Amino acid sequence: MKNLTMVIKLMMVEKKDILYSVLFGFIAGITAVGLFAASGYLISKSALTPPFYTLIIITSAVKLLGITKAIARYAERYFSHRATFTILSNLRVSFFSKLEPLAPGIFQKYRSGDLLSRVVGDVETLQNFFLRVFYPPIVLMLVFISTILFTAFFSIYVAIVLFVGLLLTVFVIPALFALKQVTIDRRVREQRGKLSTEATEFLNGFRDLKIYQKLNDKEQDLVQSSNAYIRAQEQENTNKLSSQSVNAFITLIISWFVLALGGFLVIDGQLEGVLLAMLVMISLTVFEDAGPMAAFPIHYQDSKRAANRLSAVVEQENEGNTVDGDKETLQSDQAFKIHMENVSFSFPDEPRQTLKNISLTLPAGSKTAIVGPSGSGKSTLLQLLLNMNPPDQGSIHLDGLSIDQIDQESIWANSNAVLQENHFFYGTVRTNLLLAGDTLNDQEMEVALAKVELDYLSLDEAVYEKGDNLSGGEKQRLAIARAMLKDAHLWLLDEPTSSVDALTEAAIYRHLFNQAEHDTLVLVSHRLANLEEMDQIIVMDQGAIIESGTFAELMQQQGYLYEMKQIEKDLL
Repeated sequence: MKNLTMVIKLMMVEKKDILYSVLFGFIAGITAVGLFAASGYLISKSALTPPFYTLIIITSAVKLLGITKAIARYAERYFSHRATFTILSNLRVSFFSKLEPLAPGIFQKYRSGDLLSRVVGDVETLQNFFLRVFYPPIVLMLVFISTILFTAFFSIYVAIVLFVGLLLTVFVIPALFALKQVTIDRRVREQRGKLSTEATEFLNGFRDLKIYQKLNDKEQDLVQSSNAYIRAQEQENTNKLSSQSVNAFITLIISWFVLALGGFLVIDGQLEGVLLAMLVMISLTVFEDAGPMAAFPIHYQDSKRAANRLSAVVEQENEGNTVDGDKETLQSDQAFKIHMENVSFSFPDEPRQTLKNISLTLPAGSKTAIVGPSGSGKSTLLQLLLNMNPPDQGSIHLDGLSIDQIDQESIWANSNAVLQENHFFYGTVRTNLLLAGDTLNDQEMEVALAKVELDYLSLDEAVYEKGDNLSGGEKQRLAIARAMLKDAHLWLLDEPTSSVDALTEAAIYRHLFNQAEHDTLVLVSHRLANLEEMDQIIVMDQGAIIESGTFAELMQQQGYLYEMKQIEKDLL
């Protein structure tokens, strides 16, 4: 219920439309009851040949009620749907604003297909919260209470029957079917998430599946997931229809009971015969809105589960007590010191520690290389410096400030980051370089391209989605050029030239070190070239630091780095 409270708060922003929806819904419901009650009374009264003016008055009332009902029903639909669309818009904006800061590390916790299912499917599910859960019960209770009070004026016994019918159709029957629906809904969501995941992986991995001749197998998995989702949906809809059908049957039974009871009361002289048709018509009409209430618990559980799933994605947002507006910002005009103390980290749901008790100090303006075998935690360490993931234990300080107290946007704004995977947007070389700054001119961008040996590309050269028309080396060099244009004072480089030839790599590093002469630079690399230029070398293995020092010191120790250099020499 706590998570639904968030949805209700977003709903109340549109309180004017909500009020109109309830008001016109009540008017439409009560005029429908009045319309059929007047019609029943008119039929009975006509049989007794009343004065002509009486029939004119009743007929006019029937027409007026009919017109009022139509206008009120239209107004109710208009305002309720307008409120729903606006509430959904507010919900998407609110959810995205909370999701955006978590984006760098969100895919470590959720698979892309499952996340897509939550963002699209669960948000869409919440459209039923207002239309099916929030305001219809309010309208129904107002209409029923008014009708029962009106009926009690003529017959307390018929009013009691209507009240019992209210309890059965609004509370008892929906609750019975809701118990079964809980299991079905859970299966529907699981199958929808699985289908979204399978479809996403099928599209993303299509090329590899073709190469390894596994496309048919993956297609079968996708079809099976689709069929399972369809079967789950069929069960869900069958249960909903069954609930509504049983509810409708009970309302008819109640109407028959009102007819039988009314007939007995007329015979017994406790009720005027002319009122019997009116009471039966009231019974038939007032339960029209009770039928859809059979699905109320189902929609409520759907909305509750959708809100819980959405909240689970962004719950990290509120783990800290400090809001972004109260956090510190880094100075953008100078290099700063980095200090890590006993930092450990493991990915969600993974027992193995990726980093173990890491302690290091990187002075302002220093150049540090982090080397070691694949899987030793080098890239993860950079992610922690970028605050993409919080450490499980230990502390990280940038410029003397704890990373928990620094605005995340401030860290990224002051970092030139080139990671192993760099995204390129569909467009041109120019549009991708302009990510580094909106005020860059063509000359500055062309100079940056020349520094990374990409001067053969024009700024208007097309770039496909994810840079699919660029080679691996071209992607890396374009990412480095983008970082150079940003010109921040913290460089975090993760294998920036792993796909670049040695000659081009040497030229790039020459320009890069020249630009970063007074900046703090951290370079993660498998290659052992250019280490002599580093102020400090950190060697990692299995998530721990096993050596650190200058190049000369580590070579003199004849430890891990020395052995790797000897192997490299032998290979060359």
